[in-house]
Amino acid sequence: MARATFAGGCFWGTEEAFRTLNGVIKTVVGYMGGTTENPSYEMVCTGQTGHAEVVDIEFDPAVISYQQLLECFWAVHNPTSLNFQGVDRGTQYRSAVFYHSDDQRQQAEESKSALAASGIHLAPIVTEITPAGPFWRAEEYHQQYFMKQKPDFML
Repeated sequence: MARATFAGGCFWGTEEAFRTLNGVIKTVVGYMGGTTENPSYEMVCTGQTGHAEVVDIEFDPAVISYQQLLECFWAVHNPTSLNFQGVDRGTQYRSAVFYHSDDQRQQAEESKSALAASGIHLAPIVTEITPAGPFWRAEEYHQQYFMKQKPDFML
């Protein structure tokens, strides 16, 4: 098994996009990239902890590649939005790839460069590519939030 961590705005939607992919074993939402230990959602929302809302993914590289995860990441958010996605504003909603190995760093940088060269986006890609740091699990009510909101008849 391998691990990947992405920040693409509100972690609820980002998690849902990855959770359903074949080869993804587990998704957990939380916080990464900041300086405060064990931050709460309320603390992160102030923008003063430096954390981003992230989805931490455990995946089987024999079933889904890191490159495929990157492709999903680029597709589910706007990588040209600096510190916001949709109506969510603040550094906690920034676009970031938190890499866990040199290979992931290289793949993320190459993927970002290819996306920028593709001309799909008219504005520059502002996604950070940075080493993974401590991951702090978000409160339980944030985990698989969209799935918890489905009415029983949709399950």
